[in-house]
Amino acid sequence: MSLIITDECINCDVCEPVCPNEAIYMGEEIYEINPNLCTECVGHHDQPQCSLFCPVDCIPLDPDHVESQDELMEKYKKLIAQKSTSNSQ
Repeated sequence: MSLIITDECINCDVCEPVCPNEAIYMGEEIYEINPNLCTECVGHHDQPQCSLFCPVDCIPLDPDHVESQDELMEKYKKLIAQKSTSNSQ
């Protein structure tokens, strides 16, 4: 599952820099997470860094983007491969 940032977000800027997949960005009013880039930090860390560091605990699992641990690992591998390809160009 990817994660989602709820309306309780206070725009503290803590989550964006700790995301290893650069999935977090500033939306119109609060930070948002691109579900195509979010792997819940699978492949990078033991737990999602954004929710670990969030001071208001507003980053739950996104029920609209359910993925297994294996699917998250596959997404991580594809993202790393894409990043490697774009860095070598």
